[in-house]
Amino acid sequence: MRLALIILLGIHGIIHLFGFLKAFDVVEFNAISQPISKAFGLVWFFTFILFVFTILLLIFKPEYWWLIGFLGVISSQILILNYWSDAKFGTIANLIILISVMIAYSSFSFKNKIIEERIVMLENSKNITEDVITKETISGLPFIVQHWLMNNGTIGKSPISNLHLVQELELKLKPEKSKWNNGTAEQYITVQPPSFNWSISTQMNSIINVVGRDKFQNGHGEMIIKLFSLLPVAEAKNHEHVDKATLQRYLAEIVWYPSAALSSYIKWDSLSEYSALATMEFRGTKGSGEFHFDEKGTFKKFVAMRYQDINSVIPTEWTVVATKTEERNGIKIPVNCEASWKLESGNWTWLKLKIKDIEYNVKKF
Repeated sequence: MRLALIILLGIHGIIHLFGFLKAFDVVEFNAISQPISKAFGLVWFFTFILFVFTILLLIFKPEYWWLIGFLGVISSQILILNYWSDAKFGTIANLIILISVMIAYSSFSFKNKIIEERIVMLENSKNITEDVITKETISGLPFIVQHWLMNNGTIGKSPISNLHLVQELELKLKPEKSKWNNGTAEQYITVQPPSFNWSISTQMNSIINVVGRDKFQNGHGEMIIKLFSLLPVAEAKNHEHVDKATLQRYLAEIVWYPSAALSSYIKWDSLSEYSALATMEFRGTKGSGEFHFDEKGTFKKFVAMRYQDINSVIPTEWTVVATKTEERNGIKIPVNCEASWKLESGNWTWLKLKIKDIEYNVKKF
């Protein structure tokens, strides 16, 4: 798509160059039968330059090309209106470029909004300054949770205040579908106060791009999905189901920064020899989930009754399973996970994720 747009811009720009050359009697340009004054010839040349710069930005600075591309479309359409009988079909090219400009601007605006949210989130977070975690520090937790923290390398290290994640994803958007869509995601998480900001980009096919952002902040959740970064196809916020579901997601993901198990917002209760219930409450939102481990204290899965969306009448069993565990930054964490909903028709595994990069205690966005 990008290559096709570059070719279109190139051809469209060259046509405008010929308008300039006709005005100064350098070449014949029979596509425009009307005479072109030298003043208008300069406008044709200016438009050509705008499209050239648009192509250069599209190649080297793709996030900004729409700035000049929009000016090029406006200038070109002014010329087309003045030479309508000969140049009217150029409107089709301008319309294609304008739609591309709108999509590019929406993507730029969406990304900037996320950046601003993350800057505020990190600025509002506090560094956890306690001394290194010891066996005495975790003595009040259920035995299996203590075993998990000792096994994963948390003991002897300072608490984690925040983290940055990059993930590779596979998504199955409907239970009946067999196709998996690939995507990439980036996430920032803070511990004090508990919050996260997660963004995703995925291709539905070779043409359709979908982006989304989930966040949990100030005890409230919010989710939005957009087609081409432009058209909202799903949005959920200002609802207790969304707040609770995002809090439970936050709770499930502490396995990537295990020292958060010591958070004052989380209460632990032993369920069995190898499982424990975590209940988290923050600013009026409350949720819980079960953490399951093996005999070595390695995390195996998280299970919670979670609302799928705002319209859900009752919560559905939601499970996150660790399929691969590795040491990252001195701590053993699940680097490959699968998330599933337990439906009446059977389990719907809708997400497979792989952590490509994880960084703890980032100083700034």
